Amino acid sequence: MAAAAVGTGSGAGPGPKRPRPEPPPRIGTHDGTFHCDEVLACYLLRLLPRYRDAEVVRTRDPQRLAQCDVVVDVGGEYDPERHRYDHHQRSFTQSMRSLRPDKPWTTKLSSAGLVYCHFGSQILAGLLGQPEDGPVVTALYDKVGFKRAMELVGGEFMDRLDYYHRAWLPARALVEEAIQRRFEVEGSGAVLELPQGGCPWKEHLFHLEQELELPQPLQMVIFPDRSGQWRVQSVPTGPHTFQSRVAEPWQRLPREVVGSPSLETFQTPQDESNLLWVTPPGSGVGGDDLQRSLPTPCHSVKG
Repeated sequence: MAAAAVGTGSGAGPGPKRPRPEPPPRIGTHDGTFHCDEVLACYLLRLLPRYRDAEVVRTRDPQRLAQCDVVVDVGGEYDPERHRYDHHQRSFTQSMRSLRPDKPWTTKLSSAGLVYCHFGSQILAGLLGQPEDGPVVTALYDKVGFKRAMELVGGEFMDRLDYYHRAWLPARALVEEAIQRRFEVEGSGAVLELPQGGCPWKEHLFHLEQELELPQPLQMVIFPDRSGQWRVQSVPTGPHTFQSRVAEPWQRLPREVVGSPSLETFQTPQDESNLLWVTPPGSGVGGDDLQRSLPTPCHSVKG
């Protein structure tokens, strides 16, 4: 009987396989229009170490939600043992008082409120480096709790509403008027003159170009700042890009445009040697007031 060969141990086979890294946890919430509720709920959850790198899955598909580690504001169930935190079902009646009898608030909780109710102490403890059941976390749980979060979110909402009402919406009329009189500014109709800086013009410009079916895209926007200096900004190719529309013939502007008290110099051909490079959108910083007011900074052109 032949003896079995004895191996030396070298190259006898692959070593132990390394364990595959676990996929990041998933937080499920609904898709479509988003609201402060689920946004705040997801933000709070990702403050916890276990969900810090979590993927947010936006869907209403029950099968995809079933694969999520935690689900907020969708799914029609509240089950903290399975980390399901929806509040839309008719059977839902929970408040902070009903879930934590030591708390006085009886308002029915939203999804973010449920997350704070169950995880708020852990979140504060982690952020502050304090024991979860210590006096600091206990005191601050109520002080900067969900009620305070609602106040902060509400304040942000009111600030945005005031901005859109007092600045963004009136700006549409200014931009439309500038479009209607653009040929008075420069013969090609590619330059808009706004009466003042601080006007949020970009979104309106793109919408009005389509609405009015302009035959050629606009290239430049010019306006005076508070000191009376002219500022020039090239129109970007889209609302969320720094790439400029400016084509070769418009990549230089007459020096007189900056130093002139009017825009009449636009109507006169300029000598090539007396031109000046125009800063494209997003690559410089203008005055503080304009920087705060415009989606991308404005840039002054100095002679």
